[in-house]
Amino acid sequence: MATQFQCTSTSDRYFAALAVAECRALHSFFDQHIVEDRDLGYFALDGGDYNALPAHLAARVVHTIHGAMSDEF
Repeated sequence: MATQFQCTSTSDRYFAALAVAECRALHSFFDQHIVEDRDLGYFALDGGDYNALPAHLAARVVHTIHGAMSDEF
């Protein structure tokens, strides 16, 4: 699931996307990516939405937070 934000500055958009990605990563097996977009600024993208990120998205990933859930007990 991608999430975009309506904020005033580029840095606000980045930190909003980072906050969502960090929160999601705690409850996900999948990596959470922050993607830069020319029109939207930054948005959070769940790696589980794709088998592998398409090249056009992978090239714009600026930060990744690894999923924190584990099947190993």
